[in-house]
Amino acid sequence: MKIVVLNGAKINFDGTVDYSVLGGASDEVLVYDTCARADYQTYSQGAQIIVSKELPMSREDIHALPSSVKLICEAGTGYNNIDVAACRERSIGVCNIPAYSSERVAHTAAMLMLNLSSSMQVQLKMLAHGDRRNFTESLLVSHTELNGKTLGVVGAGNVGQKMIKIGIALDMRVLVYNRSTKNLPHGAVQVSLEEVLKESDYLSLHCPLTDATRHMINTDTIAKMKPTAFIINTSRGALIDEPELIKALQDKKIAGAGLDVQETEPPVEDNPLYRLPNVILTPHMGWKGLETRQRLISILKDGISGYRQGRKVNRVD
Repeated sequence: MKIVVLNGAKINFDGTVDYSVLGGASDEVLVYDTCARADYQTYSQGAQIIVSKELPMSREDIHALPSSVKLICEAGTGYNNIDVAACRERSIGVCNIPAYSSERVAHTAAMLMLNLSSSMQVQLKMLAHGDRRNFTESLLVSHTELNGKTLGVVGAGNVGQKMIKIGIALDMRVLVYNRSTKNLPHGAVQVSLEEVLKESDYLSLHCPLTDATRHMINTDTIAKMKPTAFIINTSRGALIDEPELIKALQDKKIAGAGLDVQETEPPVEDNPLYRLPNVILTPHMGWKGLETRQRLISILKDGISGYRQGRKVNRVD
């Protein structure tokens, strides 16, 4: 069997990931570091399985793939980048990697929340410019406790559940919005989105990107929030209407934001998010820990092995 990894460097950016484990002794595992859209068809010639990470695959892209392709493995949890309906038309299976980075992504959200609560980004910028007044005068930036504050969690899937537990451990009041009823850890309460927006001191997004959730954070929803509240996004950048968030931050309609994901990654050079003092930007790092990437490859292998054995493992088609 021939397995082709289209953009291997997206995961193996430091050379620590071994893709050869995806195949057996007699299989060919071919890895390309990067792949332009125009090369999908060429790179996939003769392959039964293709592996990609966050590559956009439209209906046209899917129908242009060689007839040999029988399974597309999205090397991540979200698969909104793949036209699954087109895959069904071509009888191509699609699998993803559920829950491989739940802890690490939740830890990233918690890190952003802790840093925002103590204005860490402002303090570090002061030091970088030689301003040491926080050491010699009264602390010049805000520094607040999380205990007793309200954490709003939007989306109670694997990552959301981990974030809920972190909020409870920090003695926060935890409110949760999820489109369906969920069994939540003791101490968390499921409420409407309206109530989550209104009550949250820290709003953490953990839902997939769909037509219904795209730009769910916008001028109207921000207007329902406290001006002292912070927004944290470790899920998908397009959950937030970025220009409207930027304006709200500039106009102090919202206190700040911690964004591990952005609408365009990386943000363009002149994006105001780089310069706003009440924003923390990180480079979609939540899933990039060594352990999470090794776990990703292990789960990816399970999906491929399932296909070979006629079982549907982690299939989303």
